[in-house]
Amino acid sequence: MPLTFETGPVRVRVPATSANLGPGFDALGLALGLHDDVAAEIAAGPGVRVSVAGEGAGELPGDDRHLVARAMRATFDALGGQPTGLALECVNRIPQARGLGSSSAAIVAGVLLARALVVDGPQRLDDAAVLRLAAEIEGHPDNVAPCLLGGFTVAWTEPTGARAVSLAVADGVFPTVFVPDERGLTAVARAALPAAVPHADAALTAGRAALLVHALTAAPELLLPATVDRLHQDYRAEGMPGAAALVTALRAAGVAAVVSGAGPTVLALTEPPEGFTPGMDWRSWRLPVEVHGARVERGRLGHAERDPVAAGRKS
Repeated sequence: MPLTFETGPVRVRVPATSANLGPGFDALGLALGLHDDVAAEIAAGPGVRVSVAGEGAGELPGDDRHLVARAMRATFDALGGQPTGLALECVNRIPQARGLGSSSAAIVAGVLLARALVVDGPQRLDDAAVLRLAAEIEGHPDNVAPCLLGGFTVAWTEPTGARAVSLAVADGVFPTVFVPDERGLTAVARAALPAAVPHADAALTAGRAALLVHALTAAPELLLPATVDRLHQDYRAEGMPGAAALVTALRAAGVAAVVSGAGPTVLALTEPPEGFTPGMDWRSWRLPVEVHGARVERGRLGHAERDPVAAGRKS
């Protein structure tokens, strides 16, 4: 059946995310209260026009090469048709290529916007299918799951595609991110991983990942031992020595600190001691857990959404 498109604009707010959380490699993720806002509408003319404000402005493409646009095109294909043209407005607050899920946020935004621009989009592509498609575009579900669902998520992949559950985070979890000026690439971080790890390291990490689920949802006092990892962080340390040193310093001070995603951002799940300073090369932001995940509404971006520092960190 041919698609019928909405005539007005839609907008979506998508949160930053932190994946892995130490031992939960490619499985665990956390949504954070730092957001990108994106609006889209069907355009009369052909092609895709994208405006970008905030993070990535002047760097990201302004046409159909933009990741939000690419995700929208893939979603329209899944829905059964393509509009002639699209107009997008992106206001980005999630740092690019820092391990805070900027690419997953763009993909989730694109999938949800495309679905919302089709009159019967939710009937053609339900929420479970949205997760599967977003994970397929991204390549793994650990960031797209918390971006979509909010809270603390456990994600896995079955033969039919990605699945995930969202769990409530216990009081006493206080995320702080330490963001460096330098950027990192997921592909480079993955290339540093060995093809196999010692069985003892795999067993230890599996046990700590199980403990981490309990610590994040019921026993934050166990977060320090629960965030021990031997699957990926040590192997990636040489490529991000600053992040590795900061994680070591925070953990020595009793803080449950890990590399956020593929880095180089560092995530602390408990409060750093008073007076702790990461150094001049790091910006630190205290962020709440985002419990709602991505949210779609009708209409264009409002004044607050158009402000790159509103509803998120302060520059």
